[in-house]
Amino acid sequence: MGKPVNSRPQQRPPAAAPAAVSEGPGPDAAPPAPGPVDKAMEVLAALAGPGAPHRLADLARRTGLAKPTVHRLLRALAASGYAEAATGGSYRPGPRLLGLAAGALADDAVLRRVGPVLDELRVRTGLFASYAVRDDRTVIHLDVRAPAQGLGLDLAPGSREHVTAGAAGLALLAALPAEERALLSTGPDGVPADETTREALAAATRDGYAFDGSDAWLDRRALAAPVRDATGRAVGALVLTGLAFTLDEATARLYGPMVHSAATAVSTSLAAQPGVRLGLVPERSRTPANGHEAAGETR
Repeated sequence: MGKPVNSRPQQRPPAAAPAAVSEGPGPDAAPPAPGPVDKAMEVLAALAGPGAPHRLADLARRTGLAKPTVHRLLRALAASGYAEAATGGSYRPGPRLLGLAAGALADDAVLRRVGPVLDELRVRTGLFASYAVRDDRTVIHLDVRAPAQGLGLDLAPGSREHVTAGAAGLALLAALPAEERALLSTGPDGVPADETTREALAAATRDGYAFDGSDAWLDRRALAAPVRDATGRAVGALVLTGLAFTLDEATARLYGPMVHSAATAVSTSLAAQPGVRLGLVPERSRTPANGHEAAGETR
């Protein structure tokens, strides 16, 4: 066997001290600053909200981003077909965004099963019938079936409300474990749930449906019952909405069991379809869009 080319012992650097195991950021650590994708998603979410077309100033206010940032993102979204310029410098969702949304909704097992149920509830009650899901601390009505007379309400697909503002959110909250329910039951201003909300949640747990009788919307009332998937998790809610004089407490006692029964029937049909896609969105950490600029960064 030949001699090694270099027989000198290799000089090894001294062993480095073992690195401390990182345990992640402490509980008081500031959340990471939003990146370009986060900002684009905030603009896209505001753009898809009700009331389109949206003015630049309104989108900036909703997202908490600077107007130049919002304008730059809107131009990029418009170039990709996700936004579309409207009159007066305003913007609305573009055809590509609408196509994606329509495709996703049309392919969802829950909405396919819920549609005929909503139609039946609408015909039997003469009220708005909708299917709503929770998105963090808000509730979104994905499918809305309006009665023939319309009732003068502005409820439409995409309508969004705080999770404690009406029956849909109350029904979904009541179906959660007590600890998670308490965490999410704070109002939009961060104030803990008041006595009226706590009583409504207790009644929803007891009755199987929630009724918003607190006049949160001044002129309208709603009742809702949760729809559950194969695991028993509440993935959405069937909702009836009407003017206050068409949906009082007496009417709610009549229609509440009907909606609860319909939600139970939908839940039973979903039990054979595990892996439901649309539904309750777990609470997630978000960087509040409050308009404050990070040091050295223009949002």
